[in-house]
Amino acid sequence: MRKKFWETVALEDMSREEWEALCDGCGNCCLLKLEDEDTGEYAFTNVCCRLLDTRTCQCGNYPLRKQLVKDCVILTMDNIEQTVPWMPATCAYRLLWEGAQLPDWHPLITGDKNSVYTSGASVQNWAISEYEIDMDDLEDYIIEG
Repeated sequence: MRKKFWETVALEDMSREEWEALCDGCGNCCLLKLEDEDTGEYAFTNVCCRLLDTRTCQCGNYPLRKQLVKDCVILTMDNIEQTVPWMPATCAYRLLWEGAQLPDWHPLITGDKNSVYTSGASVQNWAISEYEIDMDDLEDYIIEG
């Protein structure tokens, strides 16, 4: 069986197209997170960035996301080491960085871009936009710690 690009090309050697293809479109990285100042651990909430379309799990303005959302992190090889700790455990970038395999439901494995949704691995239709809550109550929306 022929090896796939993510099995043979190191993250740092991937083309922009290959790098972007790793994203499964789950939207989990767009969930707002809270960091425990004492432990450095992150807690995910079910509240997402205002730019995330929760029906499609796509950014509403991907090209300008950093200009529109100052806290948006554009993942690159220059910041992956600092970013990985708060990335979802199923994130392809995190998995490959840690030397693991992509999950069976990943669209690169299945050939179906909807497999991330049908597997239940995305935030589709359950994440809440940050515009819908009082941000002072963000701790009330923690889903994992």
